[in-house]
Amino acid sequence: MMTVDFAARLLRVTAAGTALLGMMLVLVLAPHSPLGPAGLFFVDLAFLPLDQAQQINDEVAQLMMAISGGLLCGLGVLIWQIATHVLPSDPKRARQLLIPALLTWYLPDSLGSALSGASFNVVMNTAFLALLLAPLLLLRPASGQRLSPQG
Repeated sequence: MMTVDFAARLLRVTAAGTALLGMMLVLVLAPHSPLGPAGLFFVDLAFLPLDQAQQINDEVAQLMMAISGGLLCGLGVLIWQIATHVLPSDPKRARQLLIPALLTWYLPDSLGSALSGASFNVVMNTAFLALLLAPLLLLRPASGQRLSPQG
């Protein structure tokens, strides 16, 4: 079990990492900057083995990376805002908002990754999901408050 303050801190750290990963390090800026190798490494990792067979040099791939990166960045900001403004005062509501949203991201992203041959992306998604769900599921309820598994 963990306190609400600790859970909020963990969520904010993971949310910041999610937003930075989406915006700067890999998806949006990588194809257009010196961060290109980081973007290529991320895509190559998702499509194990590390063989440098994947490329993101056409405009369709760059558009999909930009859209994906923007959505990932927005998800990170949303998680940060809920961890900052909702979780401290209403942990149950924060769980009700975040758990369905996280599962709604995870399931189609992972299914689409597996169907496209990027099975290791499912592993990376699962690690991110665990980092985001753990603080929500391990919350210690405040006195007089019940936190059911569904929020």
